[in-house]
Amino acid sequence: MAPSASSSSSSASSPTSLSRTETLSLASLSAASLAILLNTLHGDGEPLIASLALSLAAFSLCYAMIRWLGPTFIKAGFRGRDLGKVNSAELPECMGAVCAAVYLIAVIVFIPFPFYKDIVAATSGGGNRDVVVEMERYANQGGRFLHRFPHNKLASYLGAIISLQTIALLGIGDDLFDIRWRHKWWIPGIASIPLLVVYFVDFDVTSIVIPLPLQPLLGELFDLGPLYYAYMACVAMFCPQSINMLAGINGIEVSQCLVVSLLIAFNDCLYLFTPYPHPATDSHLFSLYLLLPWIGVSAALLCHNWYPARVFVGDTYCYFSGMVFAVVGILGHFSKTLGLLLVPQLFNFLYSTPQIFGLVPCPRHRLPKFNARTGLLEPSVTPWTPDRQPHPLVARALLLLHRMRLLRATTTATTTVDSSNEKGSTTIFVETTNLTLLNLWLVWRGPLKENRLAWEVTLLQLGVGLFGLFVRHKLALLVFKEDNWGSTGQH
Repeated sequence: MAPSASSSSSSASSPTSLSRTETLSLASLSAASLAILLNTLHGDGEPLIASLALSLAAFSLCYAMIRWLGPTFIKAGFRGRDLGKVNSAELPECMGAVCAAVYLIAVIVFIPFPFYKDIVAATSGGGNRDVVVEMERYANQGGRFLHRFPHNKLASYLGAIISLQTIALLGIGDDLFDIRWRHKWWIPGIASIPLLVVYFVDFDVTSIVIPLPLQPLLGELFDLGPLYYAYMACVAMFCPQSINMLAGINGIEVSQCLVVSLLIAFNDCLYLFTPYPHPATDSHLFSLYLLLPWIGVSAALLCHNWYPARVFVGDTYCYFSGMVFAVVGILGHFSKTLGLLLVPQLFNFLYSTPQIFGLVPCPRHRLPKFNARTGLLEPSVTPWTPDRQPHPLVARALLLLHRMRLLRATTTATTTVDSSNEKGSTTIFVETTNLTLLNLWLVWRGPLKENRLAWEVTLLQLGVGLFGLFVRHKLALLVFKEDNWGSTGQH
């Protein structure tokens, strides 16, 4: 790879001031958002509209702060070089911390909008908060309070904020100190404790619906008890780590998270806009209130991180985004639907397990290799030395994956002679491609431009996610009595 440019050229190639057009656009967007928020707060508007307005304001603030804070982050040591470019200047890293900070401000500022009327203005005189006055105009909606939470939902909201703040500390700590995998794997599980406590107090449903063919043997519901909480803790641990593992090229971390966020929001809307009141309305409103600001800050970050990237997101963004998904999946009671949307991340995790557990050598960076001569990305490889060869079972598995085009292996055959002077052949591994979805895609598709690879994997995420929603709402009817979209129960 050609020598990288100096840090002085970074400042010249990455201006930190906003252009006149950007300034006017962001100022106009912020002014419109503020006007909507003031009208919503002082009137009797819809908090969902307030959430949309806050999301636009969060986009504007995050976009500007990422641009302004770049040199500050570089001076503080949060910098890195783009390994997928010929001449790569130093770029600011850990910009996910800016997104996390702006997001947390947005969700904290949002607290009065869904809860104020219920806790104060809708009570008898405002001072007696234990007696809630049932307003006739709300009752006329047939019990479907789209724009008001019951005040006990405030505990869930605050629990979500606590968990997200905890995971932000993990991300920043990892960017600072490069925490080992065996240590940081468990921290999201600890961060999920507030979520699990709130789930226990507010919902405490640990039963799963049994598919129709098995119901004669097991019944309609099967109670998992404490195992269900262990399962949700695993969801909280998996989501942040899985986002962090599917990374390595410009824009892929943010684009995959943006696609998953939009698919979850679309799934929420399916429940909100039904022609009749749905018992899951509050849960999916809760999900939207937490997702919309994250969509706003992620879109702002993508503007700076898409090819050619001007900033790097850092581990903070990956962990925080995964925790946002875990929060809405657990407290919104649709963790199984979330799993269908994260199938590419699940595949990438399972595909990577031989390297994660040391069966195959795992280099520090497994991102695709940049070919400076062609300007294309190629699958990166792990070399094997003659004195370090895979276990025979692992070797057979690698050869099988190679024949199935799930891996590219370079081998040589050596002739051996045993004690009875019979000749045999031994396969010696020279190198194998690293076990990540990005490298596998390049094995299938051949060398690609970095932006083309990012687009194709993002579209794969979108296609798999849409098919997952189709499975959830249509194909699931083949093995379950009815879809929760039109009935009660967990989903």
